[in-house]
Amino acid sequence: MGSSQSLGVSSYYSSREGEENDFSDSKDREEDIAKFPYVEFTGRDSITCPSCQGTGCIPTEQVNELVALIPYHDQRLKPQRTKLHVLVSVLLCLLVSGLVVFFLFPHSVLVDDNGIKVVTVWFDDKNSLVILAITASLRIRNSNFYAVTVTSLASQVQYMNTVVGTEQINSVTRIKPLSEQLVNFTVKAEMGGPSSSIYFFCTLPKIRVHNMVIFMRTSVKISYIGHITQSSLEMHHYVDCGSNFTDAHADPWSAPIPPPTEVVSQRKNNVS
Repeated sequence: MGSSQSLGVSSYYSSREGEENDFSDSKDREEDIAKFPYVEFTGRDSITCPSCQGTGCIPTEQVNELVALIPYHDQRLKPQRTKLHVLVSVLLCLLVSGLVVFFLFPHSVLVDDNGIKVVTVWFDDKNSLVILAITASLRIRNSNFYAVTVTSLASQVQYMNTVVGTEQINSVTRIKPLSEQLVNFTVKAEMGGPSSSIYFFCTLPKIRVHNMVIFMRTSVKISYIGHITQSSLEMHHYVDCGSNFTDAHADPWSAPIPPPTEVVSQRKNNVS
């Protein structure tokens, strides 16, 4: 019995010594492997890594020049809901494009005749001339989402198919987005002469209302986003060549032009 116990104890110590020897051997092998230089075992279908140069380490100066390889089955190479993302992107692009076209596409700028506001009459008795200072008004409506500029305004007055007065104005005004504005302008017209009956008709005291028909042709140029449009108006108006006329709704700043210096005698009646 004593011999069997001694045998067991000796076998236990021998096994412990064997484990310690194995542990020390494995530790020695790890240290030997750490000291062993890096070697790539290349097969028939593989090549040596050129960037490592057989050392197993990447040079520091090449860190920003090398590209990391990602496995083919990596999830980062398989984004989810690709079709949904593409569809949403296309819809957003179409929406933005539609909004840009809607807000920047040129809309019409309407120019309407707003009538004659003020007519001031002078008489040149020496030359038998009737001189009119006609202040007319235009209503311009801007339906765009940006301001437009009225670059020029040209007006011509005709009586009996004869041009009796013209006016040209540059850099008229600027109209705000989605708004309208009244633009007033004054044209001086001279009618009559020694062989004309207009002077006699306009100065005849027996006639209380000296109405005459004039024809006005007005052209307006409007600029916006590098685009220039032109609107023309042709209207017939009645004016009283025997007395001054002021519209009740005329703007207070619409003042007539001063009388010409060549007028010898000036006759003004009360405002009708």
